[in-house]
Amino acid sequence: MDLGLNNKVVLVTGGSKGIGLACARAFAKEGARVAIVSRDPANLARAREQLASEGLHVHLTRADLHEPHSAADVVEDVSTTVGPIDVLINSSGAARRYDPESLDAEAFRATMEAKYFPYIYPQQEVLRRMVERVKAGAAEPGTIVNIVGMGGKYANDIHIAGGAANAALMLATVGLAHYHARYGIRINAINPGATLTERLQEALQLEAGREGIDKETALARGEARVPLGRYAKPEEIADVALFLASRRASYVTGALIPMDGASTPII
Repeated sequence: MDLGLNNKVVLVTGGSKGIGLACARAFAKEGARVAIVSRDPANLARAREQLASEGLHVHLTRADLHEPHSAADVVEDVSTTVGPIDVLINSSGAARRYDPESLDAEAFRATMEAKYFPYIYPQQEVLRRMVERVKAGAAEPGTIVNIVGMGGKYANDIHIAGGAANAALMLATVGLAHYHARYGIRINAINPGATLTERLQEALQLEAGREGIDKETALARGEARVPLGRYAKPEEIADVALFLASRRASYVTGALIPMDGASTPII
């Protein structure tokens, strides 16, 4: 199936590891010109080595997307060095978990800065440029895919602040999709549940130590709670991102697609 992504310029935030790296790899394999951004130079170097060993080459940009000027600089760098951005995959930032009794104004503010704004800042800069290109007669409008955790769809006692940030990102996704549809620009979100990334491995190790079990047992217990019987692989999330960014999904916009193995049975 031709996804029409060959030679497209794709910017992946948080692209040096986990789901972001899986997305970078998937788009590069489709022939896209991929740029990844991370604030950790060691992670960027490791990602470049991994992808190069597979015959894939990406443009690297180090930046802290918590700052709006940094996001603007990243978009300018990629647009100048690689080309005008056709696809933005937002997969940066992670929200800390808090016990409800320790939640205060500072915790909510820090969570929004860690998870919400690193998506919003680059997205707004990319959208501005996409609209300008459409108005100037660009052949094909761009598209955006936001990777937003399922925690924004239900309340978890230790993830209230992070869940609020995710819920806000979902609303922004749908609202901006509604407005920008007039330009042919599509914006969608994927809502992964537990996914086999480095972050999950760290959580499993902590759980194993706390429960006095090995990590494999902790993994088996967690996967047993998923109706599909296992956690997602990052590559599976990336496959859906590929579809949403492609011309095969040309009439899909404003969608929030759950990928949690049916763990959260909500509409």
